[in-house]
Amino acid sequence: MKPRPIAPRFCPRLVLLAGCLGAGLCRGAETINAPAVPALPDVGPSVLRVFGALVLVIGIFLGGVWLYRNWQRLALQNGRRPKLNILETRPLGGRQALYVVGYEQGRFLIASSPAGVTLLSHLPEAAADEAPTDGKNAPAFPLLLAKLLKAK
Repeated sequence: MKPRPIAPRFCPRLVLLAGCLGAGLCRGAETINAPAVPALPDVGPSVLRVFGALVLVIGIFLGGVWLYRNWQRLALQNGRRPKLNILETRPLGGRQALYVVGYEQGRFLIASSPAGVTLLSHLPEAAADEAPTDGKNAPAFPLLLAKLLKAK
């Protein structure tokens, strides 16, 4: 038994019909209409909406970053003032600096360097009415340093 060929046989009429349709020579070719393509919507409002959403997302992200970095400023700490404050800082060059640090009413002169941190001196205590909160009520650094140098 001989197997049949797999390739289909083409009918000459089918080839003629396809050629006529392709060339538009058959009757009724003029009446065949392609489906109407709907017009695209206006691009302007869509672009504005996309950019508005992008700005909103970036704004929310940057707000979250700001809150993450500054959450301690926003925390009330039960209404108490902080006890430990850096009242003044003076860089001495390189990685050395002098700090006036306040803890409650006490004040200290501290030096920092790559070798470590050293307590240089206890400074006069602050009066109760000028308790350090943000460093604005602290006496000027040059006055404190001059007073300390005169004492030695």
